[in-house]
Amino acid sequence: MKMVKKQQEHERSEKVIMSQTTCRFVVRLYHTFKDSKYLYLLMEACLGGELWTLLRDRGSFDDLTSRFYVACVLQALSYLHARGIVYRDLKPENLLVDSAGYAKLADFGFAKKMGFSKKTWTFCGTPEYVAPEVLLNKGHGLSADYWSLGVLMFELLTGSPPFSGPDPMKIYSVILGGIGLVEFPETVTEDASDLIKKLCRDKPKERLGSQRHGVRDILRHKWFDGFDWPGLKKGTLTPPITPGVSSATDTRNFDTYPEDGEAAPPDDNSGWDKDF
Repeated sequence: MKMVKKQQEHERSEKVIMSQTTCRFVVRLYHTFKDSKYLYLLMEACLGGELWTLLRDRGSFDDLTSRFYVACVLQALSYLHARGIVYRDLKPENLLVDSAGYAKLADFGFAKKMGFSKKTWTFCGTPEYVAPEVLLNKGHGLSADYWSLGVLMFELLTGSPPFSGPDPMKIYSVILGGIGLVEFPETVTEDASDLIKKLCRDKPKERLGSQRHGVRDILRHKWFDGFDWPGLKKGTLTPPITPGVSSATDTRNFDTYPEDGEAAPPDDNSGWDKDF
């Protein structure tokens, strides 16, 4: 029952946060519906598919491609953090690509509006991306997203996250060992390596993005030298990968899965979802 209530809280939070969010780098929620068995979220169609699928098919991205997608994520996080919202589930699977090739943040089930200079203690996230302060139950804030951004950047450039293992506990142990013990492939440039290490500092307050100048410190990093930030914001910058999309109903860029065959859930008339 406790787990069910926690999931209900996540669903309510997701609906509230997404309905109040208008950012070109976040998937738009248009409306919600419900019946006695299901909740429905009508969202913007991003027909380029998941960024994870692009990464899987290509193995890894070069500096130019990775820089573009990380820049898209930075715009989304900057928007959310300016409103006191921590995202907490950054990974390639939660980034959708629109028909033009721009990446947008999706799936706000773990997002939380917590304000500024505050902490929350909920343990959540994908094992490979969880920040050390979350694992140690020290309380975490907006800076947990910058740790995950460093992990995402490493995965885009190499095809694998820097912290991995056969099970979550082994992964957590590697995370607590720190980014300093991670071997960077020779294909990762010196500037990229420097930014990743500054995003993945163990102490939240020492991470790039969490210091005096905030996200501007990341935007000004050498890895982004020459990047067209105004063009990205206006949508005039040409993406490194343009997905093939022939119509508003073309879903070719998404993987197909067989029906799960599960029986329909029982009716829920408890009323917890009255706001949907």
